[in-house]
Amino acid sequence: MIQSNHNLKKYNTFGIDAIARYYAEPSSVGEAKAVIAEASRLRLPLFVLGGGSNVLFTKDFDGLILKPMIMGIEVLSQHSDKVCVAAGAGVAWDDLVAWCVEQNLGGLENLSNIPGTVGAAPVQNIGAYGAEVGDAIEKVEGFYVDSLEPFSLSCAECLFGYRSSIFKTALRGKALITHVYFSLSSTVQPNTDYGRIEQELQHQPDRSIQSVRRAIISIRSQKLPDPQKLGNAGSFFKNPYVEDGIVQNIKSLYPEIPVYGSDVYGYSKLPAAFLIDKCGWKGVKVGHVGVHSEQPLVLVAFEGAKGTQVLELSKQIQSSVKEKFGVILEPEVNVL
Repeated sequence: MIQSNHNLKKYNTFGIDAIARYYAEPSSVGEAKAVIAEASRLRLPLFVLGGGSNVLFTKDFDGLILKPMIMGIEVLSQHSDKVCVAAGAGVAWDDLVAWCVEQNLGGLENLSNIPGTVGAAPVQNIGAYGAEVGDAIEKVEGFYVDSLEPFSLSCAECLFGYRSSIFKTALRGKALITHVYFSLSSTVQPNTDYGRIEQELQHQPDRSIQSVRRAIISIRSQKLPDPQKLGNAGSFFKNPYVEDGIVQNIKSLYPEIPVYGSDVYGYSKLPAAFLIDKCGWKGVKVGHVGVHSEQPLVLVAFEGAKGTQVLELSKQIQSSVKEKFGVILEPEVNVL
């Protein structure tokens, strides 16, 4: 079950060459517990890997990489128009979205075409086009790494925030997600107010969730590079929360900058892509790495790139944005 000296290149969307000292793909809760118990016995560092779409390896991993492959999608209950769907942590995220849309169950369609797995989605509270996965989650199940005791956390207990959750904070490295439960709707009204969705829907036959999914896939395909063709992890940085005084200073220089409200008093959210673009990084290539020519939030790794090169580029971008705007950009990507 546990493999030694496992190459991780095809398990991370940057396509970085890195070696895991040990690697395992448990396909059941029992197997996952057995693997973690063995890692604990050997005192090995442990990292749980989803689809590898939100991680940057800067060196070999001298421990155990565990990639849960617990599969399955199932309708558990239906009350009126509310439908509870359970999915295993190893299910590819977009496979779940496609399945739900095919069943005419709404709530996840705006999160179409996002790489990764079901088990990783709550950790990051993945979001796109006006939706976050936490909006649709009913509960998350798994077990604690130290005790192997099970947990079941409600949506509220998961403490979902912008690109954050309890699994990224208090339970970081302490919990393994095995199943996620979603509350979906059979009569959902699609959310089409964000970005170019309305514009793209003009090319679709109707306003169903199937059309919304097709529209979002089309938009993402135009804006974001395919990791199969060009190494990347999607958005490398979070959109920053910025003090309103600084926001006004930036807006006086760039009146066109979009400003989004936030749940933090005295702060607004600014698009990191805009700030990076105005620092002149869009389309820049530095050796084997660069910034995407269409979406400056996306750092790209060309063949032969090293994780340290991507990391160095990200630090240069952070430094220039801080110097020009007084804004600190925080990475979305986990750096190992």
